[in-house]
Amino acid sequence: MIGGPARDLTQNRHMIEPQPYLLIDVDGVVSLFGFDSTSPPPGRMALVDGLPHLLSEIVATRLRRLAPLYACAWCTGWEERATDHLPDLLGLPRTWPFVPLTTDASAAAPAAGHWKLDPIDAFAGRERPLAWVDDRLDEACGAWAAARPGPTLLVRTDPAVGLTEADTLALESWARAPREP
Repeated sequence: MIGGPARDLTQNRHMIEPQPYLLIDVDGVVSLFGFDSTSPPPGRMALVDGLPHLLSEIVATRLRRLAPLYACAWCTGWEERATDHLPDLLGLPRTWPFVPLTTDASAAAPAAGHWKLDPIDAFAGRERPLAWVDDRLDEACGAWAAARPGPTLLVRTDPAVGLTEADTLALESWARAPREP
């Protein structure tokens, strides 16, 4: 046999399947708000396009930890501004793309219920596994995730805290879990 014995490719699915997407909102996940102003969470104050943001360096560290397991992409109204600002402010990669949310099609009433769902489907497709971290997940998002053919994990954050250690552990475990073909 040329090249040695045949291998069972199902055992090497991570070698042939794309990584799951990790779709990351900014406001309420990385940029925190709604906390007690007398005892704000740790973070870095920054002006982004003239607006003040408390950016969580702890969340940035967690995202860097998750990056090897996922194809990370911004899923935020910030769109390209996330890549314009957050890498310099928080040491995140410049290579993460963004889900285009403000297209002409998104100006119409969203077919799926939540304003980000149709753009997510257009960006990621319906089959590719994805985890979505956002502080504004609602019932429409849950129904969409349940009906989606590809494995889907929704992680809802508290906007005063952002992505927690427990969330990060759940995302690590989900990314490493075997999936049915």
